[in-house]
Amino acid sequence: MTNVIACVHELSKVYTQPGTTIAVHALRTVSIDFVEGESVAVRGASGSGKSTLLNVLGCLDRPTGGTYTLGGQDIAQLDDDELSLLRGRSLGFVFQNFNLIQQLTVLENIEVPLFYQSVPAVERRARAERYIEMVELADRAHHRPMELSGGQQQRVAIARALVNEPLLILADEPTGNLDSKTGEVILSLFDRLHDEGKTILMVTHDINVASRCDRVITLRDGRILTDERRTNGAPVALGEL
Repeated sequence: MTNVIACVHELSKVYTQPGTTIAVHALRTVSIDFVEGESVAVRGASGSGKSTLLNVLGCLDRPTGGTYTLGGQDIAQLDDDELSLLRGRSLGFVFQNFNLIQQLTVLENIEVPLFYQSVPAVERRARAERYIEMVELADRAHHRPMELSGGQQQRVAIARALVNEPLLILADEPTGNLDSKTGEVILSLFDRLHDEGKTILMVTHDINVASRCDRVITLRDGRILTDERRTNGAPVALGEL
């Protein structure tokens, strides 16, 4: 039996351009179920709605219409404080630009999500040490982000995304700022996380990144153009956007 951990139904998002009455329909009646343990890539040209979908799934923005349920909770029923708690407890974020805090050490950066959940300091440190081992950076624990390579910084960001043991990992172009060799190291790490049963959603322009996922959703003009899954273990066949 599959376990749906996140679901958007008839989701829409409309923005009004500042200083005008012009409405921009970023998402138009999008419906997707996300199943525990699957890896999903979301593709689409600029303006297709990828970033808007990621912001809604990340509880960083609220939909204009439709519903979003995460871990059995309808986010429309939550106030801002409750939504922030749900985001901190249930989601892990990996950004293209790493978004590490330069004044903190690597270990302290990994602890940040737990700090905002009021996890005791001893437990924060123990969990951060566990995940820094997992991304093979224990020897860099007390370095600052600026002392690391781009690939190392992204591994720190992945450890930070995992430290709260989230339901869903959201990755926004996680290899976008990396060279191909370093990007392969990061993708291999995501492959390992997927093999361990983590649920991962990646926004990507890269066909090679998308083809490694169980499922590829292509957006166009705020709608789902295609939603394709692997068959018999074969990669999803993708064309250019």
